[in-house]
Amino acid sequence: MAGAPNGGSGIIAGINVTPLVDVTLVLLIIFIVTARIIVTPAVPLDLPRATQSEEVQVVLSLILQARGATLINGQAAPDDETVLRVAGDAVRNDHDVRAVINADGDVTHRRVIHVLDLLRRTGVVHVAFGALPPEEAPAQP
Repeated sequence: MAGAPNGGSGIIAGINVTPLVDVTLVLLIIFIVTARIIVTPAVPLDLPRATQSEEVQVVLSLILQARGATLINGQAAPDDETVLRVAGDAVRNDHDVRAVINADGDVTHRRVIHVLDLLRRTGVVHVAFGALPPEEAPAQP
């Protein structure tokens, strides 16, 4: 029998568990590393917290129209200086101000990134993007 001591055909008295332990440890390491990657979100999110307080959260609303000026809190902002001024004032009034960008579907990606850069320059760190929920399909009779 193969593996029998002294080339005989007797019973194997001992089992070498070293390869089993090596494979188990490698699988454990792979599991630990992949579990860490799966748990860590790819995009860091700043989710709102539910509280019982009466505190009002300040939101800076930006609307990017496909044709027309950018609107900040409903007021037209014809140029970048206006966006910087209004966003800067909002940050000075409340350091934890949150900006919500609602962009028309036809607005170019470049314009959205430009507005994000302007907000970062003023110190706005919490930015969200507005979106409509998906339309539900009509029920089939």
